[in-house]
Amino acid sequence: MDSLSLILDDMHFDGVVFASTHNATPWAWHLATPGLAAFHMVTNGQAWLIREGEEPLLLQTGDLIVLPAGCMHRIQDKPQTMAVAQDLVPFMAKSELEPQRHGGQGEPKCDLISGHARFDVDMAAPLIAALPSTLHVRGLGEAPPVWLAIGLQFLAHEVSSPRPAQQAIINRLGDILFMECIRDYVEAVPEGSGNWLAALKDRALSNALANMHRDPRRNWTVPELAQQACLSRSAFADRFTQTLGEPPLTYLTRHRMRLAARQLANSGLSISKIADQVGYASEAAFSQAFKREYGASPSAWRQQRLSTLATQHAQGDSDPPNEKAAA
Repeated sequence: MDSLSLILDDMHFDGVVFASTHNATPWAWHLATPGLAAFHMVTNGQAWLIREGEEPLLLQTGDLIVLPAGCMHRIQDKPQTMAVAQDLVPFMAKSELEPQRHGGQGEPKCDLISGHARFDVDMAAPLIAALPSTLHVRGLGEAPPVWLAIGLQFLAHEVSSPRPAQQAIINRLGDILFMECIRDYVEAVPEGSGNWLAALKDRALSNALANMHRDPRRNWTVPELAQQACLSRSAFADRFTQTLGEPPLTYLTRHRMRLAARQLANSGLSISKIADQVGYASEAAFSQAFKREYGASPSAWRQQRLSTLATQHAQGDSDPPNEKAAA
């Protein structure tokens, strides 16, 4: 399996939460899903994406816009709309196919499918940080991506009438479209760009990354990783550090700590068992490494995380993004 596939697998995608809306002028929505990728697909008409400090961005029929970090934004009928923006999150939690009618009585109208992906925020953090603030895939023009054209056609067919397994199929389709956006961006990243995603296009570094993600428990050494990359030790270490911004074993340690954090948040395994799973023979050594990365011991971090989730449940948060990150 290639390195990007392994990285995406580590993110544990769990479908999408979405809302279908039929919007008449004037209309406006606001949305924030911190750490989780938000998206909008314009199935008919046009809309404007509004972000603080950025120029308004026009979205047209067939366009897909992804905000990888889920930053606060608005989507509306025009840059200076008369409408007061309404929060999309409560409508997305229902994941209903029947469009929510929104806005006034005017023209033109716009049909949207909006939502956010569900995945492990901690495991996704390096990838999300390397992506731009928006991934805009245009559905109009001479050559829209084949995957987007097929995806929109398939989605339109799927939502045309109630069918068995509809929700499960749309969840998987949402995951696929997001992964396609990421793949398109990675393929377009130029070498020497300073973006660590360029490592995924470098066969030598990609081989080393794939091995670390495939078998993080193994006691990898720089010479072993260099051998996997078919480079000398020094050439590999220099290229890895320059491209990814940190030495190979530092990258491996941080990846192990993210894996450990996932286990701490989602399992009842003992600290020693988790330490063993991520390649530490000593619980003390693991605890020291974890505290350096997260600022708290594994047991204290676990207790804090569980307490946070309990508070969110007590407040009646039906779909908190951070809870989905630990799902």
